[in-house]
Amino acid sequence: MKPQKDPENFERKYLFDFADFTDARVLEIGCGDGRLTWKYAPASSLTVGLDPDFDELRLARADYEVSRRDRPSDLRGRVHFARASAYHIPLPKETFDIALLSWSL
Repeated sequence: MKPQKDPENFERKYLFDFADFTDARVLEIGCGDGRLTWKYAPASSLTVGLDPDFDELRLARADYEVSRRDRPSDLRGRVHFARASAYHIPLPKETFDIALLSWSL
């Protein structure tokens, strides 16, 4: 049996305690497999997850496909993943309301 990460859902609780994701444009640097992304993305107006690891991004996209029945259907147009590092973010400045780095160090 695979160990479950954050079964108590503390990460989501603390994220929402410290930031208001409601209709926010969110940049997540080091999104990995999207595990954290899917906890706040339904509240955001736009979420862009960046990660240099192609395989992790593939898992993030696949996770949406596997569990989309549990997520709002409009997330497909609002959640995007891109292969990039924090050293060079290929997006215009001041595009986002929230920048998030978690488990990236």
